[in-house]
Amino acid sequence: MRRYGSTGAGGALLAMCLALAACQTAPPPAPVPPAAASAPAPAVEAPPPAPPAPLPAPSAPPPPPPPPTQPHAEAVLGAANALFSKAQFGAAEARQRHVVLVDPLVDGVTRMQTRATQAMETRIVELARAHYPLFEVQPFNAANLAQSPLLIVGTFTPIDQEGKTEGERAAYRFCLVMVDLKSGKLVSKAVARSSMEHVDASPPPFFADAPAWTRDPVTEGYVKTCQASRPGDAIQPSYVEGLVAASIVNEAIRAYNNRQYAVALTLFTKAGEMGAEPQLRVLTGAYLSNWKLGRRDATAQSFAKLVDFGIAQHQLAMQFTFATGATALPADGARGMPNQLWLKLIAQRLAATQSCVEVGGHASRGGPEAVNERLSAARAEYVRQRLVDAAPDLAQRTLAVGYGTRANLVGTGRDDASDQLDRRVELKLLACGG
Repeated sequence: MRRYGSTGAGGALLAMCLALAACQTAPPPAPVPPAAASAPAPAVEAPPPAPPAPLPAPSAPPPPPPPPTQPHAEAVLGAANALFSKAQFGAAEARQRHVVLVDPLVDGVTRMQTRATQAMETRIVELARAHYPLFEVQPFNAANLAQSPLLIVGTFTPIDQEGKTEGERAAYRFCLVMVDLKSGKLVSKAVARSSMEHVDASPPPFFADAPAWTRDPVTEGYVKTCQASRPGDAIQPSYVEGLVAASIVNEAIRAYNNRQYAVALTLFTKAGEMGAEPQLRVLTGAYLSNWKLGRRDATAQSFAKLVDFGIAQHQLAMQFTFATGATALPADGARGMPNQLWLKLIAQRLAATQSCVEVGGHASRGGPEAVNERLSAARAEYVRQRLVDAAPDLAQRTLAVGYGTRANLVGTGRDDASDQLDRRVELKLLACGG
């Protein structure tokens, strides 16, 4: 008989022993040696301080405020006194007597003389003779220019409230400059603003009769000598080079204004022979003098040269004599301007070019702007059609545009002889597209 009891007790004992062995605590892990002390990090130099920000460049000083607007006579007197009293000379020259000539003052935009600029010149001369004995005023002519004298030039310009030559004009700005032909430097300058009351800005006969207007390098040099200069600046070379011819032109204009047309023609011809480049005033004077003398062929030839000058400048403003409110020109008569002759000759000269032409009508500031727009457009179209009638090839190269008052040159709105250039019909030569 098998004995199960002893065998079962031994197995139980063995299992208990194994369990107790498993429950014993595991030996502690070997101690971890302490980490070696880290070497200190290398020192990092601090960045140098940033350089200080550069100081801003000093701003230009603001321009001086414009001179106050004064009554016209007071402004003229103040500017003339400043011109003479502030003239800058060396110590020796300051005590010497100086010969002074006045090159006639002009409108700063149209470059024309007016009754106002003539009156200002007279006042300047009277002041010098009465109160500045060291300035000896002599006539502006070639003989006196040979002395390398002092020379006064000036511009007189209608401006708006902001001092610009656009929009509705509110005052006159004028500039007077004295230059020394010996040193070639500007020695004095004065500026002023005057009110528009009691100012006669109508042109004398030569400029009132002039048929055309455009920019002229000679008169541009005159204006820059006054408006774009400061004491100590050099005189505009283009102005100096044309002075002798300009003095002869001045004598010729005076003769024309005095109805001495033969004398005027001789002087204009002489002036034209002196310079290599044509001048608007010389060409205008030759045309007007021939016209007044009844020399029809010479009149046509002179006018053709005047048109060619305008074509070379890419601009020719014609002073056609439209009646008030009219959109067509009358036939040429014995007394009026030969408008139809002008149109025929202009068409012939334009047809010989390869340019396209904008025919722009303009109006002075009187009346409603809508009416001015329509009137200027109708006059431009009339002129364009008359050009095409005389030269059919111009039909595809001309365009009529009405500007109304948007491009006024004078802008006073007086609707008289003083702003006649605002009623011009202007021909602008353009490159033909395509």
